[in-house]
Amino acid sequence: MQKLIVTLTAASALALGACQSKEASQVENVAEAQSDLIEAQADTLPDGAAKDAAEAHADQVERVGEAKADAIDSGKLTPGEAAAVATTPPAATQ
Repeated sequence: MQKLIVTLTAASALALGACQSKEASQVENVAEAQSDLIEAQADTLPDGAAKDAAEAHADQVERVGEAKADAIDSGKLTPGEAAAVATTPPAATQ
């Protein structure tokens, strides 16, 4: 059973990796790294609106990265265009 799970996991990873171009993967990886940094910063904040806003921004950065990667793979954006599209941070709440 364990071999089956490992085999299916490896096959899924290969299938997903084959669907995405190198450029799209790089864009998504950068967005995920940025999202992780924002989440780490959010973890240092006390519970409240600022922490919630930072966590929401981290989620937004990751979603935008995934959308950019999808747009690159579908030909709607070039990697250069994707890099030029900036995300806007949420308004500061106090």
